[in-house]
Order: sequence, then C-alpha cells, then structure tokens
Amino acid sequence: MQMPSRNPAAAYRRVALEARIEASAGADLTRVCLEEALIALGQAHGGVMRGSLSVREPLMRAQTIMLWLGRSVAEGHPLAESLRAFYGGLASQIGANLQHADPGAIAAIRQDISDILEAAG
Repeated sequence: MQMPSRNPAAAYRRVALEARIEASAGADLTRVCLEEALIALGQAHGGVMRGSLSVREPLMRAQTIMLWLGRSVAEGHPLAESLRAFYGGLASQIGANLQHADPGAIAAIRQDISDILEAAG
C-alpha cells in the first residue's frame, strides 16, 4: 500500500488515473498513457518557463510512460518495431532533458505525442 500523498490534488489525480487505467485496455490504455505523458511534459515545460527547479519529477514520469509503452507493444502488431523505436526515441529525448531542460525540446516532444493522439482519432 502506498503512503498517502501530502498533496491532496496529487493524490486525487493519482486515484483518477488509476481508475482510468483499470477501466481501459488496448488502444484506450495507450491513449491514457499518451495523455498522461502530455500532462507531465506540460508541467515540465511550464516549470522551465517559470524558472522552477522542480521539473525532474514530471520529466521522469513522462520518460517512464514512454519506456512502458515501448515495452508493451504487442509482438504481433504490424508496426511493432516502428512503435518501439518511436517510444524509445521519445524516452531518450525526454531523458536528455533531465540534466538541463530545454523548453523548445520539451515542446517538440509534446507536439510529437499530440500528433500521434490526433492521428489516432
């Protein structure tokens, strides 16, 4: 059992996310993950623009999501290798921002994820 968060908004968000994940499967689960990555990258981007030093956590969350998506692509999927390369590439790009966050790079990664979500309908 996880310890309750000291931040009620973060605890609520985590519970809501867990409920969405439990209710999702397949493409819906991928959409939930991509949306969560967008949120995390938006938090990181906003933090960088405000000069905040606390952008590491949202970047790590976004990177973890991309790594998980890359590892969870179904073996029989016709685009499996391309998807793994795409998610892995995004994870690497996010990781490159962990030491020195670049708002332009973060915005570009967010746009790539937005493009995928838009293409998926």
